[in-house]
Amino acid sequence: MAIDDLLDEHEQSERVRTWLRKNGAGIFGGVVLGIGAIAGWQWWQKDQVGKLAEANVRYEAVTRSLQSSKLDEAAKEVAALEGGKAGIYADLASLELAKAQVEAGRNDDAIKTLRALKTEGEFKTLIDQRIARLLIETGKAGEALTLIGNAEDSASLEIRGDAQIAQDKRDEARDLYTKALAKLDVAAPQRRLLETKLMDAGGTVADPAAEKI
Repeated sequence: MAIDDLLDEHEQSERVRTWLRKNGAGIFGGVVLGIGAIAGWQWWQKDQVGKLAEANVRYEAVTRSLQSSKLDEAAKEVAALEGGKAGIYADLASLELAKAQVEAGRNDDAIKTLRALKTEGEFKTLIDQRIARLLIETGKAGEALTLIGNAEDSASLEIRGDAQIAQDKRDEARDLYTKALAKLDVAAPQRRLLETKLMDAGGTVADPAAEKI
């Protein structure tokens, strides 16, 4: 091998070493970050699986307590359930607890349970409507009206009408029931009950076709 070739190789080696000194840390750091990201993702997955498993255990504990009519124990288990991906277990447990509390005549406790739910969208609307009905049953019609606000869907209009009836405001209730019926499908199973409420409030049930006009 010629001396010139050795010098060329030596020069190339020096250039490589110089380049590595300048950029090696960045390359190494990138590799470390990449490995760290993979390890972090794997840890996160294991953590989520662990949380779901724990939530499932607590949910089953809630179910057992409810089956034994131990509502206070069930309430403690519901409170211990965490949110995040385990939130579905907390929601289901809360709904089952609230149902059991209502059946046991503990409406105030059921209201508290439902209010603790972190809800949004259509689910929030349904929960608010259930809370409003319970508020009316516990003599808090004013709170029910505040909770429902000016919602104009059929179910909300009916609840607003119920609250007005509870406050002896039959005229307001009659108007609300009439609007609720107009927005309710003719084949809806709850239509018969709503018609009865309207008649009890002094109203008359119009022909469904006329209501849509």
